Amino acid sequence: MAKTNSGKLRVTLVRSINGTIGKHRETVRGLGLRRLNHTVELEDTPAVRGMIRKVDYLVRVEQA
Repeated sequence: MAKTNSGKLRVTLVRSINGTIGKHRETVRGLGLRRLNHTVELEDTPAVRGMIRKVDYLVRVEQA
């Protein structure tokens, strides 16, 4: 049986973290995003959703 990506989110950093609140910069790094337009695939968990909500003005989220 093939495993699907239904429990994954694709998160992309679309705005610079320069000039943002320190905690928001730390949250972006905690999501694994390193530079502008960098994309990571993350598990769809409540913790990750909370981190994304905190920095929603910096990232774009898609269903993977």
